[in-house]
Amino acid sequence: MKSGGEGALPEWKAHFAEFAPGLELRWWDDPALDPEAVDFALVWDPEPGRLARFPRLRAIFGSGAGVDLITADPGLPRHVPLVRCVPPEATQRMGEFVCWAVLSLSRDARRMAIAQARATWDYFEAPFAAAERTVGIMGLGAMGQRAAEMLRGLGVPVIGWSRTPKELPGIETFAGAAGRDAFLARSEVLVCLLPATPETQGILAAPLLARLPRGAGLVQVGRGAQQVLPDIIAALDEGQLSGAVIDVFEPEPLPPESLAWTHPRIIVTPHVGSLPNRRERARYVADCIARVTRGEALPNLYDPARGY
Repeated sequence: MKSGGEGALPEWKAHFAEFAPGLELRWWDDPALDPEAVDFALVWDPEPGRLARFPRLRAIFGSGAGVDLITADPGLPRHVPLVRCVPPEATQRMGEFVCWAVLSLSRDARRMAIAQARATWDYFEAPFAAAERTVGIMGLGAMGQRAAEMLRGLGVPVIGWSRTPKELPGIETFAGAAGRDAFLARSEVLVCLLPATPETQGILAAPLLARLPRGAGLVQVGRGAQQVLPDIIAALDEGQLSGAVIDVFEPEPLPPESLAWTHPRIIVTPHVGSLPNRRERARYVADCIARVTRGEALPNLYDPARGY
């Protein structure tokens, strides 16, 4: 899905020709492909066991920032470096998306979208100004840090939480289990930018949501497996949450029968929070391949110990 399938191959070839002219690019199921000749793989959700068929792999590149669909493969060659796709454009796009989501909650954009679909002139005053509510960013990696910087540029108060302590200029941070409740108690809009790990699976559920200030907003741009959607909907219906922007789901695509599609307090987006375009990803991967060729360290390597 994230790579575009076979139909996108001509575009990928054109972009790689720009940044790595000597690179031969082949489609996954090309019958003439010799597995012994494959040095690198660019994938999103490979069939289990497929990557293990390439014995000479020097690196595997995820097509997005998350690689949990790749690491789920029991046959994944664990000795091969796995690189997450986090070019500079990805962090900028995520910052833009988070700012848009926070502003959408502050202006009740979902209510306006419903009114437009009904051709109804529904005049109302915005429930609050964005600068009046503290945004708590849960997950302070490159994307979380960029989102925090951009929100502060809009005059929005920001705090942050991470698994291990981090210091960010102008942002109060909390860390670990000991600091999470204090962080949640002050997060009037919670932004989830956590990686997909066993520890974060199902974290956005009733117990955590109950620790937020009543009427808090939620922006979920982590991974779909982190949320218990019925608990989020219940919190919205009960007023514990006032609105949510959800970009990730489990499963994806979101099934047509899901209540999230029509819920009056949920904005659904199709996992588009930070995905760079193909040209940007081709440039990033081409740079990484050049690093491998020169024997240099690779950026954004997947760390099995951390789970991301």
